Amino acid sequence: MALKRIVPGLYTVSLRIVNAFLLETDGGLILIDTGLPGSEGRILEAIAELGREPADVRQILLTHCHADHTGSLAALKEATGAPVSMDPVDAELTRRGETLRPAEAGPGLVNGLMYRIMSRRGTSRLPAVAIENELHDGQELESGLRVVHAPGHTAGQVAFLWPEQGGVLVAADAASNMLGLGYAPIYEDLEEGQRSLAKLATLAFEVACFGHGRAITGGASRRFREKWGRAGD
Repeated sequence: MALKRIVPGLYTVSLRIVNAFLLETDGGLILIDTGLPGSEGRILEAIAELGREPADVRQILLTHCHADHTGSLAALKEATGAPVSMDPVDAELTRRGETLRPAEAGPGLVNGLMYRIMSRRGTSRLPAVAIENELHDGQELESGLRVVHAPGHTAGQVAFLWPEQGGVLVAADAASNMLGLGYAPIYEDLEEGQRSLAKLATLAFEVACFGHGRAITGGASRRFREKWGRAGD
């Protein structure tokens, strides 16, 4: 099965080294991120597992511009007809079919390994795709998600806070949880990323899910505070 429930209404779609997410709302499905190129079949399979059709996807939200998150955007936009929303800084690249700015591996041996894997599998070019809507820090979306600007991994990285189920943070690549909660695999600006993690640590959420690694399904904001309650720790 392509799909795994995190909490009622929110699901992970596992796509090899990265995760995408499906959120059920009264207005239809929200797809968060689109995986590597060629991931559209698995995501459409996950939609079918929910008993839904591609046209039930009413919005595609992108957390940032990297190819492991935007790789299947063109194919899924064509399949669903859904408009796309993204932070304006990273949207500039996606509209041109670009995916990368200069970046370095995040702290730790696991991140160094992930950086090498992603460098081999990644691409700096994808089909250019129109981004209809731009996301801004603190914006409340119709789905109930709140946009949290969390740059560092990329200049336009965003996370999403969902108030249901005691609070759910879709952290994307602001952090990871591969062999424990830690930094993202790569950073354009590590110091800015640390400030973003300190910002996320001030929020209230029971559950956190990540672009890389498994979800934390209880006490997630406490774990963020313990690790990043002070910027730069």
